[in-house]
Amino acid sequence: MSESATTTYPEALALLRWQLEAGADEALLPLAQDRFAEPAAEPAPVAAVAPAPALIPITAPAPARRAAVGRAPASMVPATDGAGRSLAQAARTLDELAEALALFDGCALKATATKLVFGDGSKTGPVMLVGEAPGGDEDRAGRPFVGVSGQLLDRMLAAIGLDRTRAYITNIIYWRPPGNRHPTQAEVAACLPFVERQIELVAPAVLVLLGGAAAGALLGRGDGITKLRGRWFEHQSPGMAGPVPAMATYHPAFLLRQPSAKREAWRDLLMLRERLESLKLL
Repeated sequence: MSESATTTYPEALALLRWQLEAGADEALLPLAQDRFAEPAAEPAPVAAVAPAPALIPITAPAPARRAAVGRAPASMVPATDGAGRSLAQAARTLDELAEALALFDGCALKATATKLVFGDGSKTGPVMLVGEAPGGDEDRAGRPFVGVSGQLLDRMLAAIGLDRTRAYITNIIYWRPPGNRHPTQAEVAACLPFVERQIELVAPAVLVLLGGAAAGALLGRGDGITKLRGRWFEHQSPGMAGPVPAMATYHPAFLLRQPSAKREAWRDLLMLRERLESLKLL
């Protein structure tokens, strides 16, 4: 190009917004790189002292060569659901389950996240809450629901006499998706065996599913959260002695975007308090 390209402020702002939506929300280098700069000149090749040996023709068919070059390393190949389930079921405590997750390479989100976000709160409390996925604050802290959504969740629990000393909190995804996007079905499937084992080990009296993603994954229903909330279901997995009552409600992040839905969320909380009182746990 004979003239340097100029970018207006609205164009630069639109470009940054596009990068955020694509998941590029953190800088990896202290200074920006000029991708349009001319490459540095390569040094002149040194004259060969001896004649080069004759080239040996490659007789392998082209598709075979492409397969050999494009094969991913074993550590980057996602583990199958069976492999993840075997790792999860082998854990006998929550600490062992967290260690198994730290070694698990079956979810690609692990490569882009900062920390594993496993769980927080009381491991013996009567209530277990399961959300969708960690955000930026959770990714940095390594704990679920510590950002603005977590602060709202704490206030919601306090309104019915609960806090993190009597409730255990986790997500169906243990690593932050880039740009806080929704997790894919493959990512949910990779983490689900660990989530189910985590529920088995906590053995809560009541399970609360925050948002449609958690409700859909653990209840196995395709209905949206507006149809699932305000109702009682049962969650059962192979390692549980019996089903646990489960209810779905809105995710705190949704309530921050839609404050008008807080009225329905309050009704759900009253249902939860009524169930805990009937079980003499509150």
